[in-house]
Amino acid sequence: MSFEPATGAELWRGEHGNVDQLVANARKAWPQWAAQPLANRIELMRRFVNEVRADHDELSELIARETGKPLWEARTEVEAVIAKVDISVNAYAERTGQRKLDSALQGTAALRHKPHGVMAVLGPYNFPAHLPNGHMVPALIAGNCVILKPSEKTPAVGAKLVELFNRSGIAEGVVQLLIGGPDEGKAIVAHRDVNGVLFTGSAQVGIAINKKLATDPGKILALEMGGNNPIVLWDTPKMSDAAALIIQSAFTTAGQRCTAARRLIVKSDLYDEAIAEVKALTDRIIVGGPFDDPAPFMGPVIDNATADQLTESFVYLLSHGGKAIRHMRRLEDDKPFVTPAIIDTTNMPERPDVELFGPLLQVIRVDSFDAAIAEANNTRFGLSASLVGGNPQQYNRFWANVRAGIVNWNRPTNGASSAAPFGGIGFSGNHRPAAFYAADYCAYPVTSTEMEQPRASVGVGFKGG
Repeated sequence: MSFEPATGAELWRGEHGNVDQLVANARKAWPQWAAQPLANRIELMRRFVNEVRADHDELSELIARETGKPLWEARTEVEAVIAKVDISVNAYAERTGQRKLDSALQGTAALRHKPHGVMAVLGPYNFPAHLPNGHMVPALIAGNCVILKPSEKTPAVGAKLVELFNRSGIAEGVVQLLIGGPDEGKAIVAHRDVNGVLFTGSAQVGIAINKKLATDPGKILALEMGGNNPIVLWDTPKMSDAAALIIQSAFTTAGQRCTAARRLIVKSDLYDEAIAEVKALTDRIIVGGPFDDPAPFMGPVIDNATADQLTESFVYLLSHGGKAIRHMRRLEDDKPFVTPAIIDTTNMPERPDVELFGPLLQVIRVDSFDAAIAEANNTRFGLSASLVGGNPQQYNRFWANVRAGIVNWNRPTNGASSAAPFGGIGFSGNHRPAAFYAADYCAYPVTSTEMEQPRASVGVGFKGG
């Protein structure tokens, strides 16, 4: 079952799925699905888009209710679901297109791609439609069957997404829903008849999956595991704009984005002006329920356990050398609304290198640009990084030296385009970026040399006949 974070009301309940049965269904459906012409599969994806458009308001409201995010943001998530199909069609053509090279004597050299088979998609709760859909659409276009296991915190959106795929005319065995918790997740990851695992979530779970599959090289694994992302503030005459970029990076979706800025690294002589601007803008943030009027910028975090963990993390940082700039507070004891928090951790002897998944921004002062780059790289993660301010030469240095899969200049750390590759290194991913590059892990290349009739001759090393 799932509950609305903003109200505590029960939203949805359902039975745990049977992993063996779902995988058997997918294995049975796969040959016919994979044998369909690509144009047919693409046409069904376009019908899926029409179904999403028809239920746009209903899906948006469901996302808002189950995640707690503001309705305006839930609507942008549905738009991303819609946009994903055209992007994936173009990506499949560009990344996995057919190639032929003809030679009269050597026949034809051909490159084509095959689907893997049955793909398990393990989705997160922060974008319960958009992020699983980002795996599912490319996988289906390539000819795979998909079993979606949504986060146990957002099963209703997962169920709705699968319903929309099935309504579009895609056979039920081709796209299926697996309801369950960690046990079902472990079972489908390890299932011998699952050919690929596409995961979005925490580093802890992603690393556990990676270990589980370390002795199974035949199973494709794509991991997107979040980040401890830096945003570096350097010389700029537009401090109010810089503050807005920092706020967008740190506190959009209540900080529950894998690309959210966790660390603000600021030049020492800009510190007072910058922090005053950032704090003043943070003080103006409206925190509220998804359907409140006026619309909030931030909703609650996903549940009370997460809210408790975040407030405890703030206290930990405070008691180990951090200096509070803006305290994190629970707005209601029984609901997971927290205020956005800012804490200076410059003087902490050891800053924990963890992803604090919520609206908690750490500030670190540095005296030189080299020190800023070193601090940005002071993490095992490597998803997103932004430089705000600076000049083109400094950005070139930043881009060349910062370890991250997404490197921006005068833009937020979040809000990446689905028309570009998306992924990170280190604890952020396993070098299989998603979004536009998802086509790469949804099909594998097959090279062929081909002739209509056998033709061969042997020479050296044979006796005369």
